[in-house]
Order: sequence, then structure tokens, then C-alpha cells
Amino acid sequence: MALHDAPLGKSSEYPEQYSPDLLFPVPRDDNRRRLGLQDGRWPWFGEDLWQAWEVSWLRPSGVPAVAWAEFRVPAASAALIESKSWKLYLNSLNQTVYSTPEQLRETVERDLSSACGAAVQMRLCSVDDTAVAQGRPDGFELIDDEPVASVPRDYDPARLTAGEGRVSEKLCSHLLKSNCPVTGQPDWATITVEYTGPVIDRAALLAYIVGFRHKQDFHEHCVETVFVDIMRRCQPESLTVCARYTRRGGLDINPWRSTEPGSVPSVRLVRQ
Repeated sequence: MALHDAPLGKSSEYPEQYSPDLLFPVPRDDNRRRLGLQDGRWPWFGEDLWQAWEVSWLRPSGVPAVAWAEFRVPAASAALIESKSWKLYLNSLNQTVYSTPEQLRETVERDLSSACGAAVQMRLCSVDDTAVAQGRPDGFELIDDEPVASVPRDYDPARLTAGEGRVSEKLCSHLLKSNCPVTGQPDWATITVEYTGPVIDRAALLAYIVGFRHKQDFHEHCVETVFVDIMRRCQPESLTVCARYTRRGGLDINPWRSTEPGSVPSVRLVRQ
């Protein structure tokens, strides 16, 4: 299926029954080949961490249940899942009876795993679970007030530079903005860069991030672009890049890519 067949940017009917075929996978390898990655594969680590705030289904009594959920999609999966199709799929659960939350979780994990080509993990959470929204993840230094000599209009990886000395730093910017490749609508995010290696010029990094304001790409592709550009231009020994995007349609997407295995913590920022 081509991207123009996706529901994104089109009028869609509200699904009245469970429909796993609503999920629309988008192959990852085309973008990775554009980044110069061999065979279109991701050679490092990472996940797409999704948070869904509008999850509902019917109990056996017919009374609805509501929850929120966290999903982790491996970066090594063959495909990402287009976000509107994901929302429509979750909506298709609203009028479906599940005997237990575990049955719902098993169903959703199976469907998402089948669509993207790798094992997806789902954590179902009560709406009574409290979580304090943060301005930025703990321990990260904000670079948004760094003096930028010239504000770029366009994406330009050549702006990235690193100097002498070796450091370990955790940097953050709230100024990442890209645009949907189908609708052109803006996507806003807080991006974090954690690395060990030659000192990255903070003003140059900020200018590079601002240069995404007119770039059209999926959230996952933007994060992979930033990761690959920093690896090539600054040559860190270790690197983790994560973008936590503002919620749209009850979903927020938080892709992270890293030279190290593991995972990023579950954090909810104020714009999510």
C-alpha cells in the first residue's frame, strides 16, 4: 500500500466494530536508505514509545471501561504505524466486549505486532494512576537561550559541529517543530540529546534543530535523521536522541534511538 492510501488527511467514518485491518503500516527502509543506512536497516537500538490517552472497551455487563496505555514499538520493526490509522483502530475497540483487561491487551499486542512486523509491548493503566507532568526530563540542560548567530530557515546538518575535549552531557530543546508529510500540519516536540564524546557546540545544535521547522517527515524519521546527523558530524562515543511530541488525536509519539540498549523512562511532559 502507498502512503496516499492511508487515512491521514482524509475524512474517516467512526468505526463501530473491532477492525484490526484499519492499522496502516509504513515501511521504514525507504527513509533509512535516504539516510545512507545499509539495506535500510537500523543498526543501533531504539523504540517508538506511544502514549494513548483515549482507550475504552465494554465489560461483559455492557458498562464501558476506560484507561490509558503505553506502547513500545521496536525500532527494528519493518514498519511504523501511521498515527491516524492507530487512532481509528483504538476507536474500533470502544464497542467491543472483553472479559478482562488482559484479554484486551493480548488482542491489541497481537494486532500491532502483526502490522509492524515485530513484538509490540502494551502497558494498560488506570485513569486513577497519577503522573505529574514535567517541563523536561530530569537532569537535562535547556539550550533554547543559546546565542544563534543566524536563524536558519531550512534543515542543514552541516551546522552541527563538535570541538576539543570529551564530555558527557544531557541537552534539551523545546523548539523542535516538523511538519506532517501528508497534511503539512505542524508537529511540536521536546527533543533530548544525551551523549559522551567531543563537545557539541550548543548554539550550532540549537540552530540545527530550528532548521527542522519546514521539514516534512514522520516523527520517527525526524529522530533517526537527528541521530544519524549527530553521529556523522560530531562522532560521539555514545548517543541517545529522544523526541517527545505533543499529543494529537489522543496520541503522542516519543521515538528514541540510541547506541546503547535499554529504554527511556515513561515521562509525560506538559505539552502531552
